[in-house]
Amino acid sequence: MLRIGNATQGYAWGSLTAIPELLGIEASGRPVAEVWLGAHRSAPSEIETSQDEAVHAGTTLAEVIAADASTVLGEDVVARFGPTLPYLLKVIAAETPLSLQVHPHLETARAGFARETAEGIPIDAPHRNYKDANHKPELIYALTTFEALCGFRAPRRAAELFAGLDAPLAKELHGVLLAQPSADGIREVFTQLLEPSTRPSASEVQEVADACAARLEAGSPSPRADRTVVSLAAAYPGDPGVVTSLLLNPVTLQPGEAMFVPAGGVHAYLHGLGVEVMACSDNVLRAGLTPKHVDVDELLRNVDYVAAPPIRIAPETFHGATKVYYAPVDDFELSVTEISDDDLHPLPGRGPRILLCVGGDLAVESSSGGVLGLSRGQAAFVSAADGPLTVRGRGRLVQADVP
Repeated sequence: MLRIGNATQGYAWGSLTAIPELLGIEASGRPVAEVWLGAHRSAPSEIETSQDEAVHAGTTLAEVIAADASTVLGEDVVARFGPTLPYLLKVIAAETPLSLQVHPHLETARAGFARETAEGIPIDAPHRNYKDANHKPELIYALTTFEALCGFRAPRRAAELFAGLDAPLAKELHGVLLAQPSADGIREVFTQLLEPSTRPSASEVQEVADACAARLEAGSPSPRADRTVVSLAAAYPGDPGVVTSLLLNPVTLQPGEAMFVPAGGVHAYLHGLGVEVMACSDNVLRAGLTPKHVDVDELLRNVDYVAAPPIRIAPETFHGATKVYYAPVDDFELSVTEISDDDLHPLPGRGPRILLCVGGDLAVESSSGGVLGLSRGQAAFVSAADGPLTVRGRGRLVQADVP
């Protein structure tokens, strides 16, 4: 078992305090948006302490895996995913809304990565879409109340939200959805809002936001949707992504609840603190609500336009103290263990695991005889060779592993 140190990302939408308070680290006065735990090339975790004399502090987790993938990951994982850790674990703290985005499917990611590499675009170039050749389905687990937009509403419901708004753009889009109450209608409206040749002007976007604000003051029948438009317009004035929010499902996750976002699922996280686990990828296709690189055409090629409710993942209980969130993909699963006694509690999983203590003080024991203490904010990587784990103490432990 290896104690690991993990990179933070200071994106502008991050919180000044949420992650420092969760992990017990000193706030720097700058936003901390994410903590990355894993072996992705962009920000691999580093070994802090090791119970293996062959592994030295400062070595990256990617280097540890590359040195002996079959032992560290297990032969089954290598056979399915190659010599790489198939998931990436993050802590995410959104103080302001993230971008309107989609993650690519596997075939698209492979083709896009190969194309951009052949074109000579550097991996770290801001305008590069594909930082790797992997898909990026993900699961978000809420640590606080977590607000998001995810997937398309039913077309008739979206039409209802545009109805009655005193703005020319809203009236036009309402007409499209009435004429085509289908995925084709959603596609036409979404494309019209984002495509450079048809996207509305900043003033047209603001007219819709003002109409939503007026409807709120008059006693809106859909206050949540109208408030979202108004808040997005304040954060990203004139951005057509503000209007697209009326097409998307609103989601509120309470602490302990989880949602799965498949590849192709359009979404935007709005506010909250959570733990995210995903396929090991940094591929993000953005269309708005961001100062970062936007590639509307590439996003539109990857969107799934079928209306569907958000995919909430109900946990299954493992030996009483652990809740396991099984995602409908092979790359990852997430479990959360909460204990308050000195008994030994078994943890699920046998392959390569990442552990993060988000509260209390715990001792993790492996079947090979190793013991590692974890306090709030500390994390560890456990290889497949360490076998099944147990934990004792008082606290809460998040674990990512491979099904």
